[in-house]
Amino acid sequence: MFKKNKIAKALMISGLLSSAMFVNGVMAAVSSTEAAKLGQELTYIGAEKGANADGTIPAWDGGLTNFTDGQNPFASDQPLFTITAQNLDQYKDKLSAGQLKMFEKYPDTYQMPVYPTRRTASYPQKVYDLARKNATTTELASGGNGLSNFDETVPFAIPQNGLEVIWNHITRYRGGSVGRTMAVAPVHANGDYTIYRIEDKLVWPQYLSDGYEADKDSNMLFYFTMTALAPARLTGNVLLVHETLDQVKEARKSWVYNAGQRRVRRAPQVSYDGPGFAADGQRTSDNFDMYNGAPDKYNWNLIGKQELYIPYNSFDLASKELKYEDILQPGHLNPEHTRYELHRVWVVEADLKEGERHIYAKRRLYIDEDTWQAAVVDHYDGRGQLWRLAEAHKVQYQAGHAPWYAMETLHDLLSGRYLTTGMTNEESVGLEFGIKAKRSDFTPAAIRRAGKR
Repeated sequence: MFKKNKIAKALMISGLLSSAMFVNGVMAAVSSTEAAKLGQELTYIGAEKGANADGTIPAWDGGLTNFTDGQNPFASDQPLFTITAQNLDQYKDKLSAGQLKMFEKYPDTYQMPVYPTRRTASYPQKVYDLARKNATTTELASGGNGLSNFDETVPFAIPQNGLEVIWNHITRYRGGSVGRTMAVAPVHANGDYTIYRIEDKLVWPQYLSDGYEADKDSNMLFYFTMTALAPARLTGNVLLVHETLDQVKEARKSWVYNAGQRRVRRAPQVSYDGPGFAADGQRTSDNFDMYNGAPDKYNWNLIGKQELYIPYNSFDLASKELKYEDILQPGHLNPEHTRYELHRVWVVEADLKEGERHIYAKRRLYIDEDTWQAAVVDHYDGRGQLWRLAEAHKVQYQAGHAPWYAMETLHDLLSGRYLTTGMTNEESVGLEFGIKAKRSDFTPAAIRRAGKR
C-alpha cells in the first residue's frame, strides 16, 4: 500500500537511530549533504520533485504562479473518473479509512470526482531559503514539544520521524500576515445549518508592523484573533491567542472577551480537546486548521509515504458565484463542486500516551508532501472506533504566494453531522494577505475594544 521509494527506505534504515536520539531528548539536524538535495531531487521544501512511476503524479515544475485570485485556472479540466460506492473497490488502496466510511454511510449521494493532478504549490524564495537553512540547524527540543535553532517556517524539510512531519504542518507558511472573513457552518444530519460569520487575523511575529522583538517573540509562533460577527447571540465575542512554540515550557496564552458580560477572561480551555470557538460543539480546539497546538499528549509514529486521493486545487469551492446553499448538502458537500487529485502524502499516526486524556485516542494524519498541510485526518475514539473524518480543500493564493484552504470539513461518521470552516463565497472580503498589525493589537485590552454588538 505504501510506496517503496528512496525516502521511505531511508526512513526505515534511520528509524532505530532516530528513536534512540529521541529518547535522549536530542534530534540531530540533517547534514549539509542531505540538505543539498533540496531543489535537486527534492523540491525546495522537501517533496519528491519527480513524477511517480506511472505518471499519474507529475513532476513539480515550480507550482502555480501568475494567476488571478477568485478565478479557477483549471475551469476547463474534466474529471478523469468519479469514485462512487459502486466502483469503490478499484480505488480503496488510495483512500483513508474515513474516506471509505463516507461511501458506506452515504452510498447513494457521496462521490469523489478525481481530476488530473496538478502540483500547484508555490512559495516566496524566502521560504525556500529558510527551509534549507533550518534543515541543517533546527532540532526538536523539550522532548519534542518545541524547536531550537528554528527560523519562522519549515523546520524539517527532510523529516526523520513523525513528530518532525507534524511540526512542519504546525509551522508551515501561510502568507505571514492574513485577515479573513469567513463562514462556519455546523450542518445537521438533515441538512439544516446555521451560518456563523467569523473574522480572524493571523500574524507571525516576523510580520508585525512594529517589528520582531527577540525578548517578546522568541517562543512565539504567531498571534491570532477570532471575532464573531453573527449570529446575534455571539456577535462581539472575541478569542485571542498567543501561540507559543513550546507549549509545555510556556503554555498557549488565550483570552475570551464575552460581549454580553463585557469582560475579558483567560481561556485555558482553548487547547487540546476543549470545545472549539463558535463551532456548535462539533470540533475540539485542536481540530482547527486540521491539527494545532502542543503535540505532547501523543506518540507520533511515521508510517511512511502513500499516494492518496485528497482534496486539491478546490478553486470552485472558493468561487463567489456559489452560495452556501449550493455547497452544503445533508451528510456532505455537494460533489459537483469538489475536486480530488492523486498526491503523495506523509502518513503519521498519533497514539494517545499512557496516562493522558483526550477524546481522540488515535489520529491518522495524511500530510501533503508539497505543502506540509494536513489534507486528511481520521479520528478514533477511546474504544478504537473510527469517529470523525477531516478534509482540507486546498487552493493556491496568488496574493499571499502560499497554499491554504478554501475550507475544512469535519464529518461525524456516527451522527451524520459535519462542520465546515473557512467558507468565503458570500463574504465581501474573504482573505486579505499582508495586513498591517501591531503587537498591541493582540492584547486583552485590544479585544475588549474590538468586541462590539
